[in-house]
Amino acid sequence: MLLDSYLVPETIAKPRSFVGLMALYESNYLRLLQLIPELDRLDGCFRSRVAGDCDLHVEIIERCRYTVTLSLTYHLETDDGLLVDPDMTVRAYLDGQLAEVMAVGNCERHGRLRELVREHRKELDRRWRRNIVLNKWLDYLSDQGHLVLER
Repeated sequence: MLLDSYLVPETIAKPRSFVGLMALYESNYLRLLQLIPELDRLDGCFRSRVAGDCDLHVEIIERCRYTVTLSLTYHLETDDGLLVDPDMTVRAYLDGQLAEVMAVGNCERHGRLRELVREHRKELDRRWRRNIVLNKWLDYLSDQGHLVLER
């Protein structure tokens, strides 16, 4: 099993540097493989259920020769209906063994994230923030026991 215990993004390189971002992408990929071991061959929609946590919904959006683009989200029932949060679109680069967040849906609804967006407009900072969130969430999902396998 691939473990990224030797990859601690905050200590490999200076945070918010290009080298640090690439290390974070590598860590995200390894964590994504823990969650979805058959990432290179899965297609369609999947759900992972574990006791004491929300159902994780995974959808393979696009599969190309060297990349897989997928959606990771929770579907939360609220008084106002269904809330999809966090809603991340992730691209995994199979040949480079990297994974990066392409988009985070509705991140503007949270006040603190709105402030961060105003304060840090540079591309490197934006990518760093999105991918730190993915990294921490993948770690949490693994700790909870989520595992996505073919049906």
